[in-house]
Amino acid sequence: MTMAFGGLTIDVLNTSVDQFLAIPYAEPPVGVLRFAKPVPLRHPIQNIIDGTETGNSCMQLIPDSLKDFFGNLTLSEDCLVLNVWTPHVDRCGLSIQRAPLKPVMFWIHGGGLVLGSSFQEMYNGSALTTHDVVVVSVNYRLGHFGFLYGDREDAPGNVGFYDQSLALKWVRENIHQFGGDRDQITIFGESGGSISVSAHILSPVSKGLFKRAILESGAHMFNKDRDLKTASEVLTESKQLAAHLNCSQTPIEWLECLRQLDADKLNVAALTAGPTVGILGTEFLPVSAHQAFQTKHFNKDLDVLAGVNQHEGSLPVSMLYPGIPNNLTEIEFYDYAQKFDSMFHNLNADNITTFYMSSINKSDPEAVKWQLYDLFGDLMLNCPTHQFAVNYGQQSAKSNRTPTTPGPDMFGVTHGDEVAFVFGLPLLYPQKSDTEVDKQFSRDVMKMWTDFAKYGKPTVDWPKFIDNKVKDYVPKAKELNPYKLWHNFHNLFNTTCDGFWKHYYN
Repeated sequence: MTMAFGGLTIDVLNTSVDQFLAIPYAEPPVGVLRFAKPVPLRHPIQNIIDGTETGNSCMQLIPDSLKDFFGNLTLSEDCLVLNVWTPHVDRCGLSIQRAPLKPVMFWIHGGGLVLGSSFQEMYNGSALTTHDVVVVSVNYRLGHFGFLYGDREDAPGNVGFYDQSLALKWVRENIHQFGGDRDQITIFGESGGSISVSAHILSPVSKGLFKRAILESGAHMFNKDRDLKTASEVLTESKQLAAHLNCSQTPIEWLECLRQLDADKLNVAALTAGPTVGILGTEFLPVSAHQAFQTKHFNKDLDVLAGVNQHEGSLPVSMLYPGIPNNLTEIEFYDYAQKFDSMFHNLNADNITTFYMSSINKSDPEAVKWQLYDLFGDLMLNCPTHQFAVNYGQQSAKSNRTPTTPGPDMFGVTHGDEVAFVFGLPLLYPQKSDTEVDKQFSRDVMKMWTDFAKYGKPTVDWPKFIDNKVKDYVPKAKELNPYKLWHNFHNLFNTTCDGFWKHYYN
């Protein structure tokens, strides 16, 4: 498809960057296309696409407490668009076709697969682009719109992942017009975006669409015997949703009834949905990560970089369980471990309590609280990301890894804290609290991420996480700490993910 794009040339950190916003990559997923796989644009767009303004974000229910964080988003089902930032080329002088093609970094935003947008200010890709890469960010369907499952071809589940995959295909077909190299695509994401990256590593649908992958805090890898939700459970949830919205006792079939509902009505119903997850036993995700690695049915020969923050669980668990008391006791810790079983399954609260209480002063409520934070972080983020990287490294040729380190605030360095440095926010939008150390750290992190996209290694001396050629090799991980950039961890998760939790995942 031949398209012409109108954008803006902007000055970013004393570098000229061409910015193109809200480029459509699919037909609007409305009407009969609600819950269905995305459809590529059917007809060439006759006019120049105006890429100078932000577009619609996908439907979601943003809590009042997070509205400042997400900003002023315009919500619509017609949201399947992407953004491109590319180093400026004088299209009137040097032909872009003659300029060397640059590596492409394809960003998938986080938000638990229910929230988020490529138009959030924090995902401005222009600072990364000054490192001589092309940056793309994508919108994809969220919540019920992206992950409702009907067990049939026109509602196959995982359509949010299908959206991302179609956007990747669009990039492969069109990114040369922006100076990007279709054969040098790195997909990267954080939280729900990182889970999405892991899904593309596993999925046959996404095979061959990218060369490298960065997982920042998240992977679809949970208990080896029991996923967070099974396909039959998600199908039951979908039918319960239909009943809740009076679509089970109508003359028309329940799924067709849901398609005819006003989008806002379906959106509000997200309040009762529980966690949104990728659905296994489907075309997009035929088997679990555990089975995929066992049978070697995953996308191999990728360069993979994976990492977590030191206290991943502190912020998420405080948001999901806002009533956690400050003077937490061992008995209350045990009660929360039992509660977590409803989400994670097959947990033994007695063994968990014994393990997490054994290394602290149990009479210190602050210490108990931090152990609860880290328990949730291990279950939800640390160990899935770690075990995914371990399995990929053991079963494929390539793997790297990056954890980060603690900070001074009430949550420590928690879930999502690295994103500001990855996107250069201390440089793009400096705040009074940003120090020269913050700014330099952001420069360092951006160079690492973009060098990984260019060369497959963030630095020349980056440690190899897994080395199958060395007997009894100890896993090594880079510590990303502005004061200790030279330090590597050895066997960082020896007692937790590779110890206590190992057989939960493998």
